[in-house]
Amino acid sequence: MNADPAVQLRLLDLQTVDQTLDQLAHRRTALPEAAELETLAAEHSRLRDAEVVAATAVADLEREQKRADSEVEQVRARKDRDQQRLDAGQVSSAKELESLQSEIASLNRRQSVLEDAEIEIMERLEEAQHEAAALAAEREGVGKRAQEVQSARDAAWAKIDEDAAAARGERSTLAAEMPADLLALYEKIRAERGGIGAAALRQGRCEGCRLQLDAAERNRIRGLAPDVVVRHDECRRILVRTPESGL
Repeated sequence: MNADPAVQLRLLDLQTVDQTLDQLAHRRTALPEAAELETLAAEHSRLRDAEVVAATAVADLEREQKRADSEVEQVRARKDRDQQRLDAGQVSSAKELESLQSEIASLNRRQSVLEDAEIEIMERLEEAQHEAAALAAEREGVGKRAQEVQSARDAAWAKIDEDAAAARGERSTLAAEMPADLLALYEKIRAERGGIGAAALRQGRCEGCRLQLDAAERNRIRGLAPDVVVRHDECRRILVRTPESGL
């Protein structure tokens, strides 16, 4: 295959633009903001689930407290009624009096036990409410941070997309200057060789695979006409001769 030496040099410019586009595409997917957003999303989801658990615990304890309040109130009301009967002298017999006094004493003990349980429930409820509030505040903080990171990511994406659009425009111009067969060969090699289809030959070294050419290969290339498209024997990339080729 033959191509004007100037066109071959322009192939290096095309390769540079393609590498720039590859780098921009990689940067777009590897932005630290994107990784942080994934972490924040996972943390936000974890906190939301924890909030549901905490809210359920609060609701359960609120029901427990209402039930405990009701039980305390029932015992208190019954004790008050018995005490009123006792204070009003409505009990005539000694046996009934003793029974009423015993019941009041029993109700006092029961009320004390229920009030202790009520206090314990209230303390647990307060702790659960604090935990639920802390989780909600933490989730809100994570949400705000995610918004900030998303804005930064979107700004970075916009700049990358702007640079990529400019590079694609430059690439179109360069590709239009290439002979169809040379461009097709370059594209084929680039797809097979990690994005590098053409490399400069500098100081006897292929800039694509970074290997030094042996004397026999340098002599072979030295004997070729300037318009012959050279392939490196080792990596099979297009070797573009430059004034610094070292031939």
